[in-house]
Formats: sequence, C-alpha cells, structure tokens
Amino acid sequence: MKNIIKFILSIIVIVIVLTICWQWGFCRLYVGPNEMAIITAKNGDVLDAGQILAREGQKGIREEPLGEGRHFLNPIFYERRIVPAVIIEPGKVGIVTSKVGEKLPTGEFIAERGQKGIWRSVLGPGKYRMNPYGYNIEIVDAISIPIGYAGVITSLSGEQAPSGQFANDEQKGVRKDVLQPGLYYVNAKEYKVDVLEIGINQVSLLGEGGSKVVTKARQLGQNQALNVLQANVLQKQEEKRADYFSRSRKTAAPSRRGQPVDFRVGKRVREADHAAMAEGEMNLMELVSFPSRDGFEISLDMTVEFELDPSDIAGIYRRYGDLPAVVDKIIMPQITSISRNKGSEYRAKDFIVGEGREKFQDDLTVSLEQTLGAKSIKVYNALIRHVEVPDEIRAPIQQASVAIEQDLTNKERQNTARKEAELNTELSLINQRGEQVMQETEKLKAEIAADLDKQVAIIQAETLKKAAEIKKLTAAISADKVRVLGEAAAAFTEKVEGEKANGLQLKTAAFGDPVAYAQWIFADTLNPQVKLNIIHAGEGTLWTDLEKTGFAELGGAQQLKQRKK
Repeated sequence: MKNIIKFILSIIVIVIVLTICWQWGFCRLYVGPNEMAIITAKNGDVLDAGQILAREGQKGIREEPLGEGRHFLNPIFYERRIVPAVIIEPGKVGIVTSKVGEKLPTGEFIAERGQKGIWRSVLGPGKYRMNPYGYNIEIVDAISIPIGYAGVITSLSGEQAPSGQFANDEQKGVRKDVLQPGLYYVNAKEYKVDVLEIGINQVSLLGEGGSKVVTKARQLGQNQALNVLQANVLQKQEEKRADYFSRSRKTAAPSRRGQPVDFRVGKRVREADHAAMAEGEMNLMELVSFPSRDGFEISLDMTVEFELDPSDIAGIYRRYGDLPAVVDKIIMPQITSISRNKGSEYRAKDFIVGEGREKFQDDLTVSLEQTLGAKSIKVYNALIRHVEVPDEIRAPIQQASVAIEQDLTNKERQNTARKEAELNTELSLINQRGEQVMQETEKLKAEIAADLDKQVAIIQAETLKKAAEIKKLTAAISADKVRVLGEAAAAFTEKVEGEKANGLQLKTAAFGDPVAYAQWIFADTLNPQVKLNIIHAGEGTLWTDLEKTGFAELGGAQQLKQRKK
C-alpha cells in the first residue's frame, strides 16, 4: 500500500513539474513596453459572413490584442505575433479607418465608433493598442494656426449646403465659424482647414519690374515643435496656392502690355526670385497703364493696404477662395479698373505736379474703399509711388518745375542767410546777456554771503545775552530757595520744640508736683523684668546677709559694698 501511495505521489510531482515546464517553457509569452500581441485562435466556431476579427470561442484573429506583461497561451491552440503599439506623439493626430462594424448608409463615409469606415472621432497624443487587421490608423499633423492667421473650415461630409449659404453641422461646405490661433486635433478626412492671413496686407504694382503681394509674416514662438507644425501647415497652404497659380497662368488673359498675370509663390518660383522673396510675399506681373485726359500714356507704381477681418474671412473664402484668389479675382481688377477710370479724368501734368497727384491718390483711395468695402475688404491707403509719363511732356514740365523749385530754392537760401544773420545777432546778445547774468550772480552771491554773516553775528550776540539773563534768573532763584528753606527749617524747629515744651508743661501740671512726675517717668521707663524681693534683716548686717538671699551674686554684693564705701 505504501508503495502505491509513493508511486501516485511521484506521478503527481512529475505531472506538476512537466506542467510548469510546459507553461513557462512553451506557453509563456512576454509583451514588452510599447508592444502588443496579435492572437490567432486555431480552433473554434467559423466566422460569420463578412466578419474579419474573431470573438471569444471563434476561430481566427482575435479582435482584442494583448497588452504589456506576461501571458500564458497554449501554442497548440493559439498563434501569437508581437507588433509595435500605435504611439501618437504630441502635435500629431490619428485618423482611424475601421474595417469592422456596421455598414454605413449609402452616401456616407464618416463613421461613428462601432461602424465600418473613417471614424469621426480622432486619436490624440498617446499609446493605443488597436488590431491592425481591423483598424488602420493614419498619423498626420494636427492643425496649428499661427498668430495673425485664421482657419477656415470646410466640411467634407453631409448634404451640400445651399448655394451662397454657410454649411451647418450636418451639411457639406464652408462653415461660418473660423478657428482662432492655436492647436487643433481635426479629422482631416471630415474637415479641410485653410489657413488664411488676417489683418493688414499689401498689394504693390511695380510696373515693368513686376509686382508683389506682401502678407503678414509668421511670428515664431518659443516652442520649436509648434513652430514646425505651423511651418508644415503653411507649406501645405503654399502648395495649394502654387496649384492655383499654375492653373491661373494657363487661363490668364493678356495684360495691357501683352504679358499674362504671373503669380509666383513658395518653392515654385525660380531660384533667383526665391532668394529675394521674404516670408509672406507673393510675386506677380501686373501694372496700371491708361491714357490721360489729354491723350498721353500714363503708368503707375502703387501700393494698396487692405485688411481681411476675421469675422468676414469665412464669407470671403466661400465667395472668392484663398488670398491669392482674392487678389487675383477682386483686388487687382478693381485696382486696375478704378485707376484707369479715375486716371483718365486727369491731365498728364497733374501726375507730375504734387497737388494733382495727391488729389488723384485721394480719389483712388476713396473709390477703392467704397468698392472693396462692399465686398468685406477694408482698404486703408492707396499710395502712388512712381508715375511714368511720356518724355515729350515730362521734360518741359520737369524743366518748368525745376525752374520753379530753383527759384524757391534761391528764395529759401536768401531766407536762410537772413535767418543766419539774425541767429548770429541773437547769439551775440545771448553771450552778452550771459556775461551780465554771471556778474549779477556773483554780486548777488557776495551780498547774500555778507548778509548771512551779519545774521549769524546778530544771532550769536542775542544768544549770549539770553544766556546771561538766564544765569541771573537762575542765581536769584537759588538765593530765594536757600532763604525759603532756612525759614522753613527755623519755623519747623520752633514749632516742634515749642510743642514739646508745652507737652511737658501740661504733663507736670497734671501731676501737680514735679517730683511725682519724675517718679512717674521713672516707673514708666522701668524694665518690666525687674523683680522686687523683701528681705527680713536679722542679726548681722544687710550687706553680709545679702548674698544669702539669692538676690545678687557675690560680684554684685561686692559692687554694692563698693558703692556704699
């Protein structure tokens, strides 16, 4: 019986050891940090039609992967594959495309969680373990809008919004609300965000030398990662603009001088032009040329300052497009049209003389403000920098103007010489007055010093006089003090001693006899410890028997004897 028990125990121990070896040697699975394990079941129920990931008890790739840590799976029934987990860095966003779930309605492509398609919600920065067989995660940059820009949102899903209207939450089209500067985790499959410059920009027409649009330059911050995100967003926007420019060049109508409008921006410009371009600058080929009222050809170089308000930027984008399209479709045609219409009302001479050019500039500014203001574009200034007129009229006008200016210059020189003479006279008077002031100042200083010394001497004399008077008063007070104290002491003595004498007199009168009063004083001052003994005198003398009485010691008796002798 004992042998059977030992055998059974041995079998149990062997089974336990083999189980531990099997579990730790063959079934153990370790998933490291930032990893996940994809599990495939070899046995179980068959998947349903269209099903990709298996649930518990089904055969196939399990939907839920295993996370970090130690796991035990029988390799006979399960296959395992370790893959990296999905890590989304800060400034990034994950767009999930689900291969599993319910089918979307016809025409829809944005899905909710649990549906098949592109999820509406996105994954922010973090670590995610989602089965790559069932979910595809696309990691893209978040939308970072720099200061001085606004993000115009275009919804890509839903029914198309009515023409000329903004899209609501369930419609496709441009949204009214814009994104302010900041970082946004936006689903790029659901929304398109165009980053547009707001605030004051410039468009300059530089004649034959080319023209340019200067926009707000990006302001860099202290966060380098955020600066990179902003640069990426603006680079994508520049690429969209370059595509627009390439299309506009193909369809642009010839300009007045036979040259098409040529927009060049970002990396699409030639290297020679790119080196000279600053950030936020777009080059174009355009000029303003028109006949004057007297039939001369006039060309202008000008700069127009305009502003796109954040509250109107969405409507501007919906109607016209990005900033280059606004400049191409609205601002440039209005500048050239109004400049030609207004310029044809002036003579060529008016563009050379300052007053006429200033009046033309004011008229142009007012007209642009009214026309572009109706399109939600604010115009602040239209500055005329250079005017080209034909030589046959410019030379005489310039010569006449030079003569006038030379005459004015000569008059100004005469005025200047007269002013210099007057200035020299005034300088001489100033120097003379300065010397006089210095002398008067020295005299005044001497008078002030003498008066100060006099005042000091008077104060010192008055001080000594006051001190003598105080000493005199002090001596008088001291004498009075000694006299009063002497009189008080004498009066005190007289009063006290007199009262004492009166008291003795009264006491003596009370006893009626001075001897009685003396005996009373003797009795009153007698020591209470004194004892009185009556001694009977026998034979012999008192002095010989006194020592026997105990009244006094021998020494005392001797003293009495001495006193008797």
